[in-house]
Amino acid sequence: MATVLITGASTGIGLATALAFGRAGHTVAAAMRNPARSPELANVAARERLPITVFTMDVDSDASVVDSIARIGETIGAIDVLVNNAGIERMGSVEQLSLADFRAVMETNYFGVIRCIQAVLPAMRARRSGCIINIASVAGHIAMSPMASYTASKFALEALSECLAQEVKAFGVRVAIVEPGIIDTAMSRHIGSSEAHSPYPQQRRNAALFAAVLTNPAPASLVADKVLEIVSSGTWQLRHPVGPDAAPFLGWRNQMNDEAWVDFGALDDDAWYERVKADFGVDARPAS
Repeated sequence: MATVLITGASTGIGLATALAFGRAGHTVAAAMRNPARSPELANVAARERLPITVFTMDVDSDASVVDSIARIGETIGAIDVLVNNAGIERMGSVEQLSLADFRAVMETNYFGVIRCIQAVLPAMRARRSGCIINIASVAGHIAMSPMASYTASKFALEALSECLAQEVKAFGVRVAIVEPGIIDTAMSRHIGSSEAHSPYPQQRRNAALFAAVLTNPAPASLVADKVLEIVSSGTWQLRHPVGPDAAPFLGWRNQMNDEAWVDFGALDDDAWYERVKADFGVDARPAS
C-alpha cells in the first residue's frame, strides 16, 4: 500500500480520489486550502474509518507547500504518490479578463504543480520509486474561447508533464497525465451557468455547451477510478483521457486543421450551434 498526497481534495475530483484511495487501503494525505470550510471528506473518512488525514496546504504558497509536505512526512510517512489535482478556472475573453485572473489561474494550475513536484521529487528520486499524476484536461489540447486562461494553464501542464516524464524515468519515477472531459463538478457547473456580459458570443455558447453535456453528468468517481488504476497497474502510459466525452472531444478537434478550428469558433450563433450538433451530437442551443 502507498502513501498518497492529493491536492485540492476538498471537493469534486480531489475528494472522490481521496475516498477511492482510502477505501482501497492506501494511506491518504488530503490537502486543501481551508479544511474548516470543507468538512465533507473528513466526516466521511471518520464515519468509514478510512486512512485519510486532512492537511492544510495552499499550492500558491512556497512556504505552505514545503511546510505541509514536511508535516505529512512526519505524520504519515514518505510520499509514494503525488496527485496534482488542485485547480481553478476563470472565464472571459482575452480582451476582458483581467491580468490578475490570468495570473491566478497559472499560479494554481501550473506553478502550484511545480511547487509540489519539487517538494516531493528529491526523495522519490533517491528511493528510485514514485508516481506523479497530474490532473490536466482535454482543454490541454483544445483551445476554446472564452477559456484562454484555463486552457493555457493546461497546455502548459501537458508540456511540463512530458518533460518531467523524460527526466525521471531513469530514476524509476512514473509520470501520468489524466485528461478529463466535462465532469460533474462544481467548476463545470459554474462554467455551465455563467452569465456573459461581453461583445464576444463565445462565453454564453461555451456555457450552453457545458450545461447541455451536464444534463447527462459524468461523475468525479470516473476520474478517481482512473487515477487509482494508474497507480495500481504500474503503467508507464503517459496520457489517459477519461470520461465519456474525452476521446470524442479530442477526436473532434483533431479532425479539423487549425484554420478550420478558428473558423468554427468565429461562426455566428446559429451556425455554431448547428455545427456542435452535427459534429459532436450535442444540442447545446438554449431553449428560447
